[in-house]
Parts: sequence; C-alpha cells; structure tokens
Amino acid sequence: MKSNKNLVLLGMMGSGKSTVGKLIAKKLNLDFIDIDCQIEKKADMTISEIFKQKSEVYFRSLEEKISIKALKSNNSVISLGGGGFINEKIRKEVLVNSVSFWLNWDSATLIKRIKNSKKRPLAFNLNDNELLDLINKRSKVYSKALFKINCKLLNKKQILKKISDLYIND
Repeated sequence: MKSNKNLVLLGMMGSGKSTVGKLIAKKLNLDFIDIDCQIEKKADMTISEIFKQKSEVYFRSLEEKISIKALKSNNSVISLGGGGFINEKIRKEVLVNSVSFWLNWDSATLIKRIKNSKKRPLAFNLNDNELLDLINKRSKVYSKALFKINCKLLNKKQILKKISDLYIND
C-alpha cells in the first residue's frame, strides 16, 4: 500500500536529488517539488545571486519558509536543498510527517560533482579538504533520515526501484 506521506530526498549538493526526484515522482504519479527551484522562483534570482546580493541568512530564511510549506502538502516528492535538512525545524517536519531518503555517495564522487558545478555558492571557495569537512559534517545529520540509499554501485534505475519499494512498503 502506497504511503500518503511525502517522499523527501535529501543529501549533499550534487547527490542527484532533483534528477531522482523528477523520475520517482513520475514513476509513482506524484507531484514533484524542488525546493531550490521554488526559492529561485520566489526570489526571482538564482541561488548564487541570492547568496551574493542578499546573504546566506536571507537564503536560509526563505528555504525554511518554502520547505515547511511544501512539507505540509501530501503525496509529493520533495527534493530538499543540500543544507535544508540541517535546519532543525525542517528536519523535525521531515522526520515526523514524511518518508525520508538520504542519497548517499562517496566523498570523491560528490567533490567531483560539486567542483564541476557553477551553481553551488557554498562550495565556490572551498578546497577539497574543506568540502570533505562539509560532507562529513552534513552526513552526521543526513544519517537521521529514515532510509539511507548507498548510491555508488547503483544505476539510476536501481536507485529508483530501491526508493519506490521502500516508500510503497513504508
């Protein structure tokens, strides 16, 4: 029996939350909400621009409002921003009312993906060791998710199957 709770994807920037989220939403016939996209729409600027022009504090405030509102919906697949689950209010809402999945990757893969992206304002000026510290710090919080999906040895289809099977049987 399919859960009527939201399915929430969390993990580091570059972990594939948006890509997997769209695919799993389509597969399960659910709405898809990408929090980072919602923030950009609401602010009418990119996340990088928000960080530069408004500040990280402004971004985090907007992220909290938009995430909490999205989490109040039902039957949606929600892709949280990389730092969303670090916020205690968002995390509590996710853990109480959603089925959460941590898309876990090895550090080397994440660092490579993050370095290749221009839209990760928090990672712009970080070297590999600083990125590793960020990954390790966030992983401690991500580990509170209901399910941990170790993605390294899986292809997209296998990740989708794992998530949909766990969600449907939750």
